[in-house]
Amino acid sequence: MATTFTVSPWIADTALAGFEARTLVFPPDAEGPVITTLVRRRAAASAGRAVLYLHGFVDYFFQTHLAEAFNAHGYHFYALDLRKCGRSLRPGQTPHFCADLREYYAELDAAITLIFNEEDRPWLLLNGHSTGGLIAALYAHEGRWRERIKALFLNSPFFAFHLPWHQVAPARLLAGLGRWRPRLAANGSVSPFYAQSLHRAYYGEWEFNLDWKPIEGFPAHAGWMRAVMRGQRRLQTGLAIACPVLIMHSARSVLLPRWDERLLRADAVLNVADMRRYGPGLGPRVTLIAIEGGLHDLTLSAAPVRARVFEELFAWLECQGRAR
Repeated sequence: MATTFTVSPWIADTALAGFEARTLVFPPDAEGPVITTLVRRRAAASAGRAVLYLHGFVDYFFQTHLAEAFNAHGYHFYALDLRKCGRSLRPGQTPHFCADLREYYAELDAAITLIFNEEDRPWLLLNGHSTGGLIAALYAHEGRWRERIKALFLNSPFFAFHLPWHQVAPARLLAGLGRWRPRLAANGSVSPFYAQSLHRAYYGEWEFNLDWKPIEGFPAHAGWMRAVMRGQRRLQTGLAIACPVLIMHSARSVLLPRWDERLLRADAVLNVADMRRYGPGLGPRVTLIAIEGGLHDLTLSAAPVRARVFEELFAWLECQGRAR
């Protein structure tokens, strides 16, 4: 079934200088208008390729250096702020809420359609981080335009929850309640340490909108927990993604009750062992690379670390015949 949406013209992005944005409007849900924002930065020299980036939970697109790296290799860069996230969040909406990860497929359908129309059927890379990595993997397996995706790059994908032992049972209970009480909220579900490791007001080097990516995170709602766990179960049983898949993750994970310098050199959100366990089951052509010193979002790691991330990424893409 075709995706129904209306789209605004491109205008200067209000969040990032040098970028453009347009809104995609879908049929309303129980909370009102469903808005998605497509952001772009086109390469100076076209090489017939494009990338579409999907952010994670308590996140939005702000990584300008990621777009610049792709542009330098001839990729027109696009990113989605998904419904109820970042630029797309509207008053009265529950941040990052969905009842089924397949709800996002309409946004991916629309974005890929627009990209293909604008760029004359480009060689398309889909790039997802964390929850965006889970969504991207499922879409590449079963989405309407999966055959248009020529390669898939997953940056620390959310294949399983990483929780202290005493939070496992409450998380499963919350997800179980999601069918009947989808907006039941669990506050304090996200540790502030990861965001503190990123933001320059704490221990990091990055600036981002703290209304869209707050240090304390957003509550995890029961319906969202149920949607994520159901998506993870589908992935964990194995997918059949036809295109080549690159999974990159930190060399190690940490789960700590208080601030520690180790949080600056490891994944403080997910367990990298889950990525290595489930990654090979995504399809017949999966490459896994561990990055020493990497943060959860590898592209926000220390400068030498993210330099290696880009080196590995574009070397892998060159092996697929699509990087300069």
